[in-house]
Amino acid sequence: MSELTLVNDLVEEKIVKGDLRWLANFNEVRRDYAVETIVFPIYASGGLQERGFFLSRIFSTLVVPRYKIRFLLYTSPEIDASFLRKMILTCKNKFDPDDWIFLALVQSQPFKKELKDTVTSVGEKTVGIVAYSLAQNETVNSNNVLGKGLAKQLKLTEAKFESFDVPNYLKSFTLTFALGTFLLVIISLLGARQAISPLTLLVMAFFSLIIGQLIYKSRYHMSISIDSKGFQLRQGKKVTKGKWSDYTSLSIFVSSGRETYLRLSSKKDTFDLPLSRVGMPRRETYNIIRQLIKRK
Repeated sequence: MSELTLVNDLVEEKIVKGDLRWLANFNEVRRDYAVETIVFPIYASGGLQERGFFLSRIFSTLVVPRYKIRFLLYTSPEIDASFLRKMILTCKNKFDPDDWIFLALVQSQPFKKELKDTVTSVGEKTVGIVAYSLAQNETVNSNNVLGKGLAKQLKLTEAKFESFDVPNYLKSFTLTFALGTFLLVIISLLGARQAISPLTLLVMAFFSLIIGQLIYKSRYHMSISIDSKGFQLRQGKKVTKGKWSDYTSLSIFVSSGRETYLRLSSKKDTFDLPLSRVGMPRRETYNIIRQLIKRK
């Protein structure tokens, strides 16, 4: 069940961060949403209209269809084909006929042939379905436009967290700008007095923004990917991988700089996964990883 909990959190994170914006602009997300007797762990609603610049909004209002988009995630150890047919009918009765319904199904057990056949044979133009088996790492989807689009946009292989680290970027920018300015001073002392001017400093600042970004990405930018088996920590070009089965306990560690880490402990050593630096939710991540470690 810990794997399914991880999926619920992953999908919610994707919706909130806008990773599914190519499906729709979702503006409402609910947990444990009930449609008659069926409870969906994640429900999101939205539309196709753009929420960007003024001209984009005008174009969206005049041209883009005003369909309501419904996204529903259902997770269970195993999903029965007859239950899926009931789920489709229940959702169509709940929502308006023109609404687009995206159904994402995730089960921990291998697929049965009847369920796969039911998913692929869905002929409803307003219903798209994608089903995942965590045991087989297999995906099937309805053979229509909505089903293919959902399968393309919704990737459930891992949960990835990252955020832009402003202090380290400023460090990269400042270092680049200081070295560039020092070079201009040397050139000026050698006789080219026009090397130091507001224009050259402005150009140097522009190039420092670009080069600082490259330095930041290659040395400092941090991201963490986690799945049911382990994690991958990437800091710049350095990549560290680990398996939950290698660790025996978990704790929360707060550094002297007030940064929060998850400390993974084994008989031989410990490893700290940064939480606050990549924007990982402390409580949810702690509970999920603790269950994954206990599961071994």
